[in-house]
Amino acid sequence: MIKESRSRSIVKALSWRFIATVTTAALVYIFTKRWDFAAYVGGFEATLKLLLFYGHERVWNKINYGRKEYEPRVLWFTGLSGSGKSTLAEAVFKRMKSQNMKVEELDGDIIRNIFPKTGFSKEERNRHVRRVGFLASKLEENGVTVIASFISPYRESRDFVRSQCRNFVEIHVSTPLEVCEQRDVKGLYAKARAGEITQFTGIDDPYEEPLKPEIKIDTSKHSVEESVDIIMKEIRKM
Repeated sequence: MIKESRSRSIVKALSWRFIATVTTAALVYIFTKRWDFAAYVGGFEATLKLLLFYGHERVWNKINYGRKEYEPRVLWFTGLSGSGKSTLAEAVFKRMKSQNMKVEELDGDIIRNIFPKTGFSKEERNRHVRRVGFLASKLEENGVTVIASFISPYRESRDFVRSQCRNFVEIHVSTPLEVCEQRDVKGLYAKARAGEITQFTGIDDPYEEPLKPEIKIDTSKHSVEESVDIIMKEIRKM
């Protein structure tokens, strides 16, 4: 939960009182035509109401009425290579950051670059997802919302991550395979179909679609901005 700091309350009080005091002094002058009286009334009113406003802000800062504490979550983006997972995850991350939420992003490609010896067999993929999922659960436990973007093709490893988290949100980026292939600027799908790459999800290695994801979105039907709006709307309902 975000609370007002004392310094912020003071600055807000000063900025508001400056505007209000100038207005009061101007009104007094209009009715009395005396600058000295207008300045006296304005100064007295400013001092008194600065103290009242500061006290009012500090009291309301301790009252939770009307506040809804945001529960941290693990938003797990899963889908084929080229489905738009990373793009959507990054956009949601930026949206949440702009709203002053405590949020961290874990991206599959970036993490594999840090740990380049992570393999692509089923066992290695599952192990990799489990490790990242455990890390995500610990961040969530400490009040941080986690945005994770991983192909994570096997249900068993995704179910393991779900079991570790308090608020797990599975987001299936269900963009069709043919669209993912069209977007493939690196030519990975072409290499996989030619046999130059093996164990490639969607070609010679299976992708087990989520059975009951909390959110399902097809980026071939929605723009990034529309997709982010849909995701944020669904999260607010939870």
